[in-house]
Amino acid sequence: MRSHSAAFFLSFLFAFHAFAAKRPNVIFILTDNHGAWTLGCYGNKDIQTPNLDRMAGEGMQFMRAMASNPVCSPTRATYLTGLIPSQHGVHSFLDGKYMMGPEAYYTLKEFDTLPRILHSEGYVCGLSGKWHLGDNINPQDGFSYWATMPRGGTSSMYNDPVILNGKVIDKSPRYMTDLWTDKGIEFIEQNKDGDKPFFLYLAYNGPYCLSRLLLRPAKNRWAEYYSDKYLPSFPRDKVHPWQFSNLEYHNNIVSIRRVAAEVSGVDDGVGAIFDTLKKHGLDKNTLVVFAGDQGWMGGQNGFFGMGDHTRPMAAHDLMMQVPLIFRHPGGIKPGKSEAMVSNYDFLPSLLDYIGLKHRIPQKPKLPGRNFSPILRGQQIDWETAMYYEMESCRSVRTEDWKYVARRSPEGPGELYDMKNDPHERFNLFGQPQHASVQKLMAGRLDVFFNRYADPKYDIWNGGGSKARRHHLPKDHPDYRPPRK
Repeated sequence: MRSHSAAFFLSFLFAFHAFAAKRPNVIFILTDNHGAWTLGCYGNKDIQTPNLDRMAGEGMQFMRAMASNPVCSPTRATYLTGLIPSQHGVHSFLDGKYMMGPEAYYTLKEFDTLPRILHSEGYVCGLSGKWHLGDNINPQDGFSYWATMPRGGTSSMYNDPVILNGKVIDKSPRYMTDLWTDKGIEFIEQNKDGDKPFFLYLAYNGPYCLSRLLLRPAKNRWAEYYSDKYLPSFPRDKVHPWQFSNLEYHNNIVSIRRVAAEVSGVDDGVGAIFDTLKKHGLDKNTLVVFAGDQGWMGGQNGFFGMGDHTRPMAAHDLMMQVPLIFRHPGGIKPGKSEAMVSNYDFLPSLLDYIGLKHRIPQKPKLPGRNFSPILRGQQIDWETAMYYEMESCRSVRTEDWKYVARRSPEGPGELYDMKNDPHERFNLFGQPQHASVQKLMAGRLDVFFNRYADPKYDIWNGGGSKARRHHLPKDHPDYRPPRK
């Protein structure tokens, strides 16, 4: 009896591994603070991104991909869980105390995540780059390869601490974008001949278009190329009155050239990954996804940065729009999609595409939709409806309108006619002739969050956050003056 059980178990194990091996390898490349408009394939004529442009030409490029939050920890949590901040509880970027030390903990431990699901389905999982989701020293969610950072922000692309081989190294041994590329390649080469598919989460902390590193010239191989470039794709405009942080970077040619060089540095890394796949014959059986964690503005409308850098919090489209490109030769039909998709659509779409639709989490209920048929070149009905939240600020974006609601003390509300005012310059909130539209949009916002928000993390209705809140009334007991 035991021999029959053992034989059955071994045959099941063999069949499981054989089935898993048929699935494509998955590489998810995620950048930090990166607006889609900085890439050549999204229309930028100044910044050199030949590898990403080639990837876009060979894959499916989403022209209107959006992030549901303007900062890194929440958006990364959403990519990995398919949940919005008022479900997973990470409303803002995490303090360092949650990443290292006695208070460190993993903020997504109660949820099914992409790496946890893939690991359970036979994938070997590796992280190279930024984590910023808590307990950074310890590999999470089935990752067997773990090269990361002990914190979330970046003060220098050369001298920041990193975690390699389970130990904190005070200074990165090299330019961090190249370090994460090298570690990603190392993971690929360790698993190139394995009987299991692999999942590489290559999470760059570049281009990181903020912090005082923007006051220093670039030092990577693109520094000389950009040293005399004017870069007109960065509008030189009067600073918007809502801009609070990043004032030193506005219209600053040093900052502008530094951003360009860091974006091109990331593109170099993407090229090296593709070279590695082709070198080892893995190109055709590897799905590569490139995305940004949240959008970023570099002078448009007088804004520089993301929504958390303004007072009141802003919800501009370019603070949401991210690059999103899928490439899988023979599986994905190359093209460009105008469907407005969100980072909370990513998890169900990817799982369905690689044959794991049955593993799409059912609890909590995901707010996202499955756009995998678009990847296969199919036509599907796709309504433009995208929702966004940053602590007390929430918005809904449809094809024709955007409605932004803010709780006291932020104010004011906003309503934009996106057909006739795509740059969001004329606020129509409160105008009698648009009262019916405003009411309709407010109702849509309420219906969505009433359906999906977990009361425990529903800030609008008294819920809390796993991250320290950064926008609070001055009389709130947790209020701290905002950092400039």
